[in-house]
Amino acid sequence: MTEKNIYKDILFGIAVGDALGVPVEFNSRQSISQKPVTDMTGFGTYNLPAGTFSDDSSMAFCLAEALTQEFSTKNIANNFVAWLDHNYWTPRGHVFDVGILSSQAIRRLQEGCDPELAGGMEVSENGNGSLMRILPLLVYIKDKELAERYQITKQVSSITHGHIRSIIACFYYLEFARHIINGLDKFEIYKRLQTEIPNYLNSRSINPSEIKIFDRLLNGNIYELTEKEISSSGYVVHTLEASIWCLMTTDNYEAATLKAVNLGEDTDTTGAVTGGLAGLLYGFDTIPKNWLQQIARKDDIEDLADRLRDFTCRHTQI
Repeated sequence: MTEKNIYKDILFGIAVGDALGVPVEFNSRQSISQKPVTDMTGFGTYNLPAGTFSDDSSMAFCLAEALTQEFSTKNIANNFVAWLDHNYWTPRGHVFDVGILSSQAIRRLQEGCDPELAGGMEVSENGNGSLMRILPLLVYIKDKELAERYQITKQVSSITHGHIRSIIACFYYLEFARHIINGLDKFEIYKRLQTEIPNYLNSRSINPSEIKIFDRLLNGNIYELTEKEISSSGYVVHTLEASIWCLMTTDNYEAATLKAVNLGEDTDTTGAVTGGLAGLLYGFDTIPKNWLQQIARKDDIEDLADRLRDFTCRHTQI
C-alpha cells in the first residue's frame, strides 16, 4: 500500500462503514437477522437518505481537519464544539445523533475546561465515543516513538473520554492500524500486540485489572469466538472486540463492514471502527464504488483527505 492512499483509506473507510450502520442503529441482532444488511440503504432509524454518516464520522472529520494544522488539542476541541453547535462537518446540515458522554464533554469545553480534562473519567463513562473518531490521529503519530504515541493518544481520547479503559482501547486500535500501514499481516499484528501492548502498559504501571479487561484480545484468539460471544453495544471494549473480530474473520472491506453492521445495536459505530481498519488493510479502491458514490459530502471528504496528506507530508521528515 502506498503512503499517499492512507488518508482516503481512513476517512472513507470510517464513513462508509458508519453510513451502512446508520439506518439500523439500535436494532437488535435478532431483528436484523430477519433482513440482514447487504447494501447501502437509507431511512430506517433516522429517516435519512442512503450514505448519511453519523457523529462517528463527523467527529473523525473534525479531528482530521484539526490535523491539517499544527497539532493542538484546543483546535480539536474547538472543532467538536463547532460540530455540535454550528453543524460543522455534519452530513446534511444538522446534528442528528450525539453520544451522551461526548455531549457532556463538549459542554465542559464550552465552559472553558482544559480539553485534556473534559472527558469523563469514571468507570461508567467508557462509551465508544473516542474510539469511533480516533483513527485520523494515526497520520500524526505513526512515525513517533511508542511513549509519545501513547501520550498523544491519551490526550486526544481524553477530550471526550478520559478513563484509562477508553485510552487503552484507542491505543490498541491505533497500534493495530499502524502495523497495517507498515505492511504486516493481520494475524501477525494480532500476535505481536499481545506482547507489545501489555509490556508497554505494565511499564507505565497501569492498573493490572484494567489491562485484564482486554484479556480476550491480549491473551486469547478472539477470531475463534462465535458471533454469540461477541457483543456490539456502545461500551468501548465491546466495540473494539467486535471490530477486531469482524476484521479477523473476513477477507475484504465489504464483508468486514457488513458483518459489523449485522451484529446489531450500535451498528454505525461498529461499522465505522471496523471500516477504518478495513479501509487501511484493503485500501480505498476495494470499497464498493456504488457505496462510495452515495456518501454524503463525498467531494468534501476527498478534499479533506488531500489536505491532510499534503500537510502531513510537508511536516514529515523523510
